[in-house]
Amino acid sequence: MSPNVFDVTDATFQSAVVDRSQQVPVVVDFWAPWCAPCRTLGPILERLIAARNGTVVLAKLNVDENPGLADYFQIQSIPAVKAIKNGQLVLQFEGLLPEAQIEGFLNQLGPSETDDLLKQAAAKESSAPAESEAIYQKLLNQSPDHVAARLGLARLRLAARDFDAIVTLLEPIPPGGPDGIEADRIRAECALKRVASGDEAALRRKLDADPENAELRYELGRALAAVGRYPDALEMLYSAAERDRPLARGKVKETMVQIFHIIGVRSDLADEYRDKLQRVMY
Repeated sequence: MSPNVFDVTDATFQSAVVDRSQQVPVVVDFWAPWCAPCRTLGPILERLIAARNGTVVLAKLNVDENPGLADYFQIQSIPAVKAIKNGQLVLQFEGLLPEAQIEGFLNQLGPSETDDLLKQAAAKESSAPAESEAIYQKLLNQSPDHVAARLGLARLRLAARDFDAIVTLLEPIPPGGPDGIEADRIRAECALKRVASGDEAALRRKLDADPENAELRYELGRALAAVGRYPDALEMLYSAAERDRPLARGKVKETMVQIFHIIGVRSDLADEYRDKLQRVMY
């Protein structure tokens, strides 16, 4: 059995199939050892999917050993094959099909032209931003609600410091999920960069002369965050919070939360400074 063909159970279905389908289409083969057509179909599926080198993977589910999923998917007869992509059931068939039809079924799960364009645009964001923008804009013109194109354009606008355009681009994107998290990250970085920050060297000179000045420490923290030095920024912001509790509850907390969205709300660094800030504020 190849690395892209694996057994799945009721207990592992969520992680092995649903979660994994966010990265790659997962074909689920509902079968049983006593089913003769299953024993014929299984090797065909395994061979065809193994040849696709990871662009599609196969999860094999024994319905006798996993009746819960068989009931959930209302499996009436086997073999039954269902394709999951981005957490959704997108294609299915029952029975033993000719190999050519199975090949056609799998072809429908491969990367679409839009997927290829998105990969091209993402790869060009840093090296050829104008070309990347043209691709994203083409996709957005074809589909105004195209979330990935909106996110790509927002990243490009952020790099160009065109902050006003970002608000409009991200407005239709709903909260939650990977897209919502990326939108929040871009918004947070935009908020940090669009407010003019002081010069680091000048702020450090002022702080050397007045080391207990919490406001100066806050301003230096923002300046560090604006250039992407997030660990240093969090350390400086925390030192401001230690010296001024009202400041901690207001501007320091707001800036720290923005940084958390950029580095990952549940990252180790965010968890560390979230706990520290809570202790200072309360």
